[in-house]
Amino acid sequence: MILLSATEIIAQRVFNTLYIYLDIVFLVGLCAMLVWKKKYLTLLFGLAGGILYFIVDYGIFHLALGTRSIQGGDMFAVLLWMSMSYGLTNFVWIWLWFSRDSRKFEWTALICVWWFCAPMLAQTFGANMPVVKIQRTTGAYHGAMALILLVGYVGAIVYNFIQKDAGKRLPLLWLAATGIAVQLGWEFSLLIGGIRSAEIVSVMQKLETLVVNSLLETNLGAVPLYCIYALVTSRITEGLKKRGKVGFTERLAELNAVPLFRRRAAVAVEPVTTVADGRAEPEVGDASDKQLSGGGEK
Repeated sequence: MILLSATEIIAQRVFNTLYIYLDIVFLVGLCAMLVWKKKYLTLLFGLAGGILYFIVDYGIFHLALGTRSIQGGDMFAVLLWMSMSYGLTNFVWIWLWFSRDSRKFEWTALICVWWFCAPMLAQTFGANMPVVKIQRTTGAYHGAMALILLVGYVGAIVYNFIQKDAGKRLPLLWLAATGIAVQLGWEFSLLIGGIRSAEIVSVMQKLETLVVNSLLETNLGAVPLYCIYALVTSRITEGLKKRGKVGFTERLAELNAVPLFRRRAAVAVEPVTTVADGRAEPEVGDASDKQLSGGGEK
């Protein structure tokens, strides 16, 4: 029987500096794509996530608890990049899935493909560049993280028991799936890309880090982040315009009314007359996605 000793997980990353440069280019491109698709609120949420990650990682994990160590790089600069990288991508991914965006699979594929390919690109084209090794131990705070996870989900479960209107309950399975999938996506990509746990020989220790972090580290914020999402989008649209104010439970009802998996239906538009034979033929195009004020892409 395998027991997860979650009290002391070692989260380690080893990468060359080309990986940092390539990732910064990707992050700039991701932000540009969000602006292009008018995902302004999503972008702001992602940037806020990067700042939050940096406060936690540098301020708490490093300065307060002393759990961070680094070789071959500057702690402040490397953690600033790491925090903005995974904070931005994680929070953008979370926001798009919370909103049940009609293009969530394309955005997900974009992020995951990059996470998978970036380590290999860096290893191939940056083999002679300086290497950075950074790691943290988790025994000092995983218990606190577990407490946040417990309080969040127990609170949500109690709320759902009290709320008699099924349409105004919190979608717990969707929140858990989102929280776990986001962390698992980049933990798995880092692992198979040779960045996560690169100098850890034990397969079980590698898997232990993957499983525990995936179940805990992003999932602990799923419930409070969804409540924040509902509150923010009850007042502001994705385009940063004010909307008619609705209450928290009414906003939950709006969000729950959106199907988890929406299809882009083909619709006929006004017929056009062809020059060849004078017959009217319909043109077919993608229907515009109808979104709730905080929802998917227009």
